[in-house]
Amino acid sequence: MSLAPLLAEPILVQVHTLAALAALLLGAVQLASPMRTGKAVHRALGYAWAALMLVVTLSSFGFVYRPLLGPFSWIHGLSAFTTVMVILGVLAARRRMIVHHRTTMWMIYVFALVVTGAFTLLPGRLMHRVVFG
Repeated sequence: MSLAPLLAEPILVQVHTLAALAALLLGAVQLASPMRTGKAVHRALGYAWAALMLVVTLSSFGFVYRPLLGPFSWIHGLSAFTTVMVILGVLAARRRMIVHHRTTMWMIYVFALVVTGAFTLLPGRLMHRVVFG
């Protein structure tokens, strides 16, 4: 494992990567802990996680990777969708729609972080070079 490939990238890529890793770790803590609806710690960590996810999604708009429509690719569509879902998930919690909130946040975690993150480990990708050399 070497951070050299990541450190050679522009700062936006570094911020995006660090926010994604922090969201992955914080999300795991949130999802593994007993859900205490409305408790201050869960709420504070949830807002921090949502903020990290917004950094991840919004920073991705600064990347141009295999564009399909102008500078945008399919990943930008995923980022836009995830941005909307994070906002809807937070609003669901604030409106005490707990089942909707829980489902939305689980789905974001699994698909936007775990599955998408796994794709970054494919050969030729930056995180593959970081993790596997």
